[in-house]
Amino acid sequence: MKLDTRIAELVAIGASIGANCQPCLQYHVKKALKSGADEQEIADAIEIGKMVRKGAAANMDKFVASLSQAVPSADGKMEGRCGCTP
Repeated sequence: MKLDTRIAELVAIGASIGANCQPCLQYHVKKALKSGADEQEIADAIEIGKMVRKGAAANMDKFVASLSQAVPSADGKMEGRCGCTP
């Protein structure tokens, strides 16, 4: 990897927030601090992660609202389901 550890950990902080992974976030904040990141850099990475997560959630909500195949058919089965439920 060509990124230095400090930058990689700042990226990981944002990714942890986007993935809603609290243990990951705690781990990567500690590692970022040990790698020389300052509190402002960590705060910026957190804000970016929050923006990405919020945007992704809003886009998913719009997508879900547009799905006509998500409406149950007359027999109660979901049309076009992914197979994650029986």
